[in-house]
Amino acid sequence: MDVAALFVLAYLAASVNFAIIVLHLLGKADPRTQFSGNAGTTNVFRQAGRGWAAVVLLLDVGRAVGFAALALWLLPSVWVPWIGFALVLGNRFPCFHGFRGGKGVANYLGFTVLIAPWGAVLSCLVWVVVHRIVRIPFVASFFMILTLGGATVAASGGQAIPIAGTVATALFVFWNHRGNVAALVEERRRKAGG
Repeated sequence: MDVAALFVLAYLAASVNFAIIVLHLLGKADPRTQFSGNAGTTNVFRQAGRGWAAVVLLLDVGRAVGFAALALWLLPSVWVPWIGFALVLGNRFPCFHGFRGGKGVANYLGFTVLIAPWGAVLSCLVWVVVHRIVRIPFVASFFMILTLGGATVAASGGQAIPIAGTVATALFVFWNHRGNVAALVEERRRKAGG
């Protein structure tokens, strides 16, 4: 299988948004209409509780681990990180859900489990520590993505193509959170203004 075919397959697989599907099956509102408007684990937690959020997280991570395994098996190693980008792209712009999905954090975490296992574990610890300090999930996710990206770059052996794929993925995840950043800045500005 060539890179383009696996890239498209990963995009299509990630376009199946488990947060939207699970909440629909539970008779809950579309997560894109609630709270942060994100079709991801955090909104599932807010709408359906910790257990269902864990189910969605495991589904997202499991799918990504599967695609990482496929990429490692079928592709030259330099192209593997680009399949992670395809997973995040599909999660963010899912063709099966009107091109409005999640932010891709769980997908990137799962993808990195096989690429840099120590980085995946460390990133989860980083997320927990940062979240306990700031109590803002997307800020904790930024630190998680930095950790995952750094671990993936370290595992790449310094080659340009995998580093480019890793950087593109991390920047895309950060870009996906621009609305969260703007809302936080506006909230802080209002509080400062009185």
